[in-house]
Amino acid sequence: MTRRERVKAAIAHRETARVPYVIDLCPDAWEALKPLAGEQTAAEFIDNDVLDIGVPWWQWHALEADWRGLPTPTSRAKVLGTGSYVDLAENVARLREASDKYFLVRLYGIHFEKAYFARGFENFLSDMLSDPPFAQALLRRIVDRNRVMMESFLALEEIDGVLLGSDWGSQIDLLMSPETWDAMIAPGEQRMFDLIRGYGKDVWVHSCGRIEKLIPRLIDMGLQVLNPVQPEAMDIARLKRDFGDRLAFWGGISTQRTLPYGTPEEVRAEASAVRDLLGAAGGYILAPAQSIQGDVPIGNILALLDVARETCRR
Repeated sequence: MTRRERVKAAIAHRETARVPYVIDLCPDAWEALKPLAGEQTAAEFIDNDVLDIGVPWWQWHALEADWRGLPTPTSRAKVLGTGSYVDLAENVARLREASDKYFLVRLYGIHFEKAYFARGFENFLSDMLSDPPFAQALLRRIVDRNRVMMESFLALEEIDGVLLGSDWGSQIDLLMSPETWDAMIAPGEQRMFDLIRGYGKDVWVHSCGRIEKLIPRLIDMGLQVLNPVQPEAMDIARLKRDFGDRLAFWGGISTQRTLPYGTPEEVRAEASAVRDLLGAAGGYILAPAQSIQGDVPIGNILALLDVARETCRR
């Protein structure tokens, strides 16, 4: 079984001899590991089952000051494209020839976050309440641009999935009511989900926080993989019980408690337990809830990798 097939099996809720893993490192964590890696890069040392594929994207550029102030701004929002489509198809095809991994495009700050990057967080929350037409128009414009740029790489057959990243929750609850999410966020997410699924790709979503209230909606909309499923914010056993037959999970191992403060033995125990719980009958990609930071001891990172690389004992 190739690594690509292993990840696809997890998304399709089929068990495999080894659960696939995708473990991310922050730069300071990699600096601590470098002496052990020799000539290897971080990607080679961790050797995830998923390969990140970089594509051209866009960001806000040179916004006027009134975009961050109230009342509603009237100036034009400027955008700046980054990256190049020149040789993209050829480069991705070359990567496929050299790799049997699952190819994932990750797009963070994709929608809700893109709006409050322009307006400021508190301002945009106020916009959604005080001026819904403006907030909806801004979100619609963001998604319109997203879809145009996504069309330029979704046709590449080598790409397997796309991750859309926007944080909708705190560790206590949603940042907005479910009804506001339905009115403001769901329409644009649905347009992007439909585009991705229409090209035969898998839909992944990253949203930090306690977002259980949205999970049934997201499943109905076509979501296949949810990240990061923070154990500090959500009951991962309940997630598996209630949604595990319809949704795959990526994450779940504590980056706030066990990884930075536990022993290697405690890391192995938690990682094994989470893998066995969320990976039962497939539907799991092993990982910490967030990227590993420099406060995690080297021994704990190596213990996590040991569990990630071992064949399940079922």
